[in-house]
Amino acid sequence: MSKIIIQGIQFDEKSSYQRGPKLAPPLIRKALNSGSSNMFTENLVSIENSKIEDKGNFEISNYFDIEKITNEHLDSDAKIFTLGGDHSITFPIVKAYSKKYSKLDILHIDAHCDLYDNYEGDKYSHASPFARIMENELAVKLVQVGIRTLNTYQAEQVKKFNVEIHQMKDLNLSAIPRFENPLYISLDMDGFDPAYAPGVSHHEPGGLTSRQVINLIQNIDAEIVGADIVEYNPKRDFQDMTAFLAAKMMKEILGKML
Repeated sequence: MSKIIIQGIQFDEKSSYQRGPKLAPPLIRKALNSGSSNMFTENLVSIENSKIEDKGNFEISNYFDIEKITNEHLDSDAKIFTLGGDHSITFPIVKAYSKKYSKLDILHIDAHCDLYDNYEGDKYSHASPFARIMENELAVKLVQVGIRTLNTYQAEQVKKFNVEIHQMKDLNLSAIPRFENPLYISLDMDGFDPAYAPGVSHHEPGGLTSRQVINLIQNIDAEIVGADIVEYNPKRDFQDMTAFLAAKMMKEILGKML
């Protein structure tokens, strides 16, 4: 069994609308360790496990340092679970992964496709990581779930990069495919409906329930080699609701990775 390294990436310089996600990693950990619940997943896997090592938080000033930090952790033959941070962090993380995994599938849960070639002049914007990932052929398959902000430009990008997209307007979770390759999960907290996750920068109504996402993760039949939780913005949260939801998702994903 591979060990799992947890890394907190405190970076939100690529956020287009509101800053705040860099504050998230310690608050997600605080919710996880609060005594409000226990350390078992719903399938009775304990994440109080000697295979899990938390390396703490990394304050990022240079965007590409994220790739270096991830490389160092991958070099110790570990799977990596990342607490972000805005969604721009996923590109340098997956870039590091591509050196170790020649074939990688990605499950991306989000309200947004994040496929802009550049956004407001920034090719590394949090609205662009999956354009960078796909143009660099870092993933064999990209499956996006929860999307509800598609425009004509992004629809063209979906076609260009052959993305499999499951929009909220016609969502059927049982239609989500089996993954053939090692799997990376990227969970943007605004994939949830704002009723479940008010602590995000972009409130986009009509989203996923917490139960839908938990079931989706529990039903994955593939080796999860890495994951991130991004875009929790504590400045927008209500009574730590989103922190506790992120902590729950962290627990369930870590349980699957184990």
